[in-house]
Amino acid sequence: YTCRSTCCEVTAAGRPGNGLQQDCSGDWRLWIHLSRLGPVRKTFARVKQSGSHLVCSLVHRHPEWKIINLDNLDYCCSPRSLESVENRTNYIFIRGDVCNPRLVNHIFSSENIDIIFHLAAKTHVEASFESPSSFQEVNVEGTRVLLGAAHQARHQPQRFIYISTDEVYGASLREVFDESSPLRPSNPYAATKAAAEYLVRSYWDQYKFPIIITRSNNIYGPRQYTEKVIPRFLTLLQMDKKCTIQGTLPKSRHFLFVSDAINAFLLLLEKGIVGEIYNVGTSCEIPIIQLARELVRMVKKVPESEVNDWLEFVPDRPRVDLRYPIKCEKLQQLGWRAEVSWTEGIRQTVKWYRDNPDFWSDISEDQPPIRREFENATTTVVPISSES
Repeated sequence: YTCRSTCCEVTAAGRPGNGLQQDCSGDWRLWIHLSRLGPVRKTFARVKQSGSHLVCSLVHRHPEWKIINLDNLDYCCSPRSLESVENRTNYIFIRGDVCNPRLVNHIFSSENIDIIFHLAAKTHVEASFESPSSFQEVNVEGTRVLLGAAHQARHQPQRFIYISTDEVYGASLREVFDESSPLRPSNPYAATKAAAEYLVRSYWDQYKFPIIITRSNNIYGPRQYTEKVIPRFLTLLQMDKKCTIQGTLPKSRHFLFVSDAINAFLLLLEKGIVGEIYNVGTSCEIPIIQLARELVRMVKKVPESEVNDWLEFVPDRPRVDLRYPIKCEKLQQLGWRAEVSWTEGIRQTVKWYRDNPDFWSDISEDQPPIRREFENATTTVVPISSES
């Protein structure tokens, strides 16, 4: 925010004359000067605290569409993720909170929003046990605010696409979940995502508001914040610290490369049926200990006999699910297939973190769970042989 005598301004894509202004009275005014853009065929509202890949993809693929990105730049977000689009004429950035009804309502009254991709959420499971109320506020109340504003808008949106998670199903050792499986969330994060899903569904049931819900696997790839398991392991290894593995139970996760996830979301925009739910995932199930060992080999390049020296088992969090297997036939019937193999996806990811070691280096005090983990991790001292 840039303070002025009578207001605070949030710039839109950094361009003078574009922005959102809040008077000291609290009233919001939105002005957007896009004379260079020419005719606008589509207008998008994209809402999230992170996940810049979708924004960049939309901006670059569709220069004739106006992309509005509402983001509060929480700790897990970096403006650097959007540098490739910040000067594009079809991109508008608004820094703000999805839980602010005055702001969200004004955006919908000032812009003819056709499509909403709603990804705004707190997602760190461990933090959800420490501060469940903040997860309820953002994940549930934020969804209610956005739904209400979109439904009441003068210009009715064509699609409201809500990005959820496979964690709403709960864990399973044998059952593979499809979209009709019951929801059994087992942590506060997953519970708030399930609650938000019910809100979204209620707008379809009551008003036939054109919603689509996705439930995806663990999405990974470049620029992901370091609280997630793959960038967490990579960051620890780059600091010459051991990969900290929570608990000793045989946990595994299904991983989905970010470009495949984006392609699924855009396909559902084009071909998805309103009122429906779609699982988005792959058959690529990786045990967490295998993941850690694979990353040790790729990053530290140590002999096989030394791989386990870079692993450390730490106490588990209060409740942990071993695996979340899902079926994706419904999405595949629309023509979607994951195109990036695990080998290629993890190669690209490791390369990006190797080339950008300082991208997430400013781990601040307002991120206690991940900060504690990095501070407490054990530094590995590699012995030097007397023969070398």
